[in-house]
Amino acid sequence: MKNISLFSRRTFALCLPVLAVGICNCSGATKKLTVGFAQVGAESAWRTAETDSIKAEATKRGVNLKFADAQGKQENQIRAVRSFIAQGVDAIILAPVVETGWDLVLREAKRSRIPVVLVDRGIKTTDDSLYATLIASDFIAEGKMAAEWLAKKVNGKANIVELQGTPGAAPAIDRKKGFEQGIQSQPGMKIIASQSGDFRRAGGKEVMEALLKKHGNEINAVYAHNDDMAIGAIQAIEEAGKKPGTDVVVVSVDGVKGAFESMVAGKLNCTVECNPLLGPLAFDAVEKAKAGEKLPKKTIVPDKVYDQSTAKDVIASRQY
Repeated sequence: MKNISLFSRRTFALCLPVLAVGICNCSGATKKLTVGFAQVGAESAWRTAETDSIKAEATKRGVNLKFADAQGKQENQIRAVRSFIAQGVDAIILAPVVETGWDLVLREAKRSRIPVVLVDRGIKTTDDSLYATLIASDFIAEGKMAAEWLAKKVNGKANIVELQGTPGAAPAIDRKKGFEQGIQSQPGMKIIASQSGDFRRAGGKEVMEALLKKHGNEINAVYAHNDDMAIGAIQAIEEAGKKPGTDVVVVSVDGVKGAFESMVAGKLNCTVECNPLLGPLAFDAVEKAKAGEKLPKKTIVPDKVYDQSTAKDVIASRQY
């Protein structure tokens, strides 16, 4: 110590408590955040766009992102969340597969003082303190918008088949509820069949094939809970010798670029936007939660309705 200047001795002394745990912040540098992201899967173009948005925002902010693809299974997501907790991440971003069954693992995160930010899908819990905030669209409103657009298109008369999303998932539950509310005042609009295509293009095609065989010419409208299922249904309609967009009116939800391409081609009639670019909002919430700021329990992402009349004008500007 004899050869260390007074300034150096003071600096060294200040760093001793920090050096004891292996990190020196004497330069004033902030600790790099580590965030775990438990994603549903890659079942649709929308889901891929959401993943890309969160990954891109993490890179932009210098966040160390740990990513887990649950492949559509809740047990995989729960395993991923527990792994993030064990690794001591600073926060967790979760897009829950289904609404229920989260209390136990989220209590574990809470005990570890790890804030959880929910994106695009909510959960049902008796304890709202288990998550910091939910950032999502209003799925009921989306269903209503789809119903209102369809009612005008068909003058209040239609035999509708509904392609539902994953059973138990918040958007599937709420988009069904909103659509049913939207056609309540239209006695000439009836849902003659409703079946899950699991938010997948192949699922939408398979279900539509079966419904066409069963109901045939009765069907003159399709309401799909997402664009990928709608595009799959369009393929089935064409293979059955019918003209989608004309013989069968097709309306869906999400607003992915593939939906706009289908509208420009005259095959999809309408899509209700559900914005997947949630990365900036998600990481804003993470930073506020880590800073101890109070967050609203839900942030609603605004959505719009697009149909064939506007698709060509806006397709070039679509980001997903």
